[in-house]
Amino acid sequence: MKKTKAWILGIILLGVFVTACGKKEVENWLVTCPWAETGVAGRVNARTAEETKTLSGQVVLDAQSIKGDANTVNQWVAENDKDSKGMIFVGEGLFAIAPIMNPDSLEFSYEDFVFIENLYSSIFVLSARADLNLTTIMDTQMYSADADVIKVAVNGRTNAESFLTYAFFGSMSHADAVELVVCSSADEAAAAVINGDADFAVSHQSQILKAYEEGKVSVICAFDGEDITEGPFAGVEGVGKYGYPYFRNRCFVMAPKGLTAGEVAQLKNLYQKVFEQEEIQTYYSDMMIEIDPMTEQDVQEHIENVSNIVSGYRTFFE
Repeated sequence: MKKTKAWILGIILLGVFVTACGKKEVENWLVTCPWAETGVAGRVNARTAEETKTLSGQVVLDAQSIKGDANTVNQWVAENDKDSKGMIFVGEGLFAIAPIMNPDSLEFSYEDFVFIENLYSSIFVLSARADLNLTTIMDTQMYSADADVIKVAVNGRTNAESFLTYAFFGSMSHADAVELVVCSSADEAAAAVINGDADFAVSHQSQILKAYEEGKVSVICAFDGEDITEGPFAGVEGVGKYGYPYFRNRCFVMAPKGLTAGEVAQLKNLYQKVFEQEEIQTYYSDMMIEIDPMTEQDVQEHIENVSNIVSGYRTFFE
């Protein structure tokens, strides 16, 4: 009996030993959002990181938001190397707009990172005061032709929304009439249109939805190549069909330069698994953003496109 108990105990201990030796240590990667926690990027970062904890993989993501600016990314680059187990978001604002409009603010370039994935894509839309009765691009062309001043509310003076504004009205040859109503948030920009302090506003779809549903604004067009096909703005025209320039808002997940090909592949695969989860797909749909994986070439083409638009209209900000 004693020999039998000893034999069973030995088998149990051996199993524990084998399991312990075969178990891989879980790595926690901190993903930093250098923008407000309540913004689209901050919220999606937190939700996707949470999802990784249910996948039982070797890598788990932790999310943090640090409301900042270019200096936030400058500091991150200085403090993180390939062994830091950290990633950060950098979009067209810091890869295409800032290098042209405010190059002295940047102490990094694209070459300081390795691209992991595009977290999401968001389509900007142009809205107008309801009393203007503008619902199409053709309507807006006719209105702009007779307007001495075209007031457009935007979140930030040299943000993506501002350059899309000039690209849109500039394509109609009315850029000289544009007057930006610079706001400190998308909600403030929407309020400016509702209150009559601006004629138009450029924003993410989700940021103007409430005002649209309440009949306080009309939504004229989407800054994309095709019409919107799903959601509350289905049928809204894409500016690309008229040959107007446009770009989407992208959110690139970047890691420190120097990661091995295996590490990069592992992180890419993790995001792909997250995107495949039905709960995440529903979350994206509810946020009115898109799961939009990109290649390195896609990223370079996006940056070049935004840079061309910024270069074409930079003089209006000088």
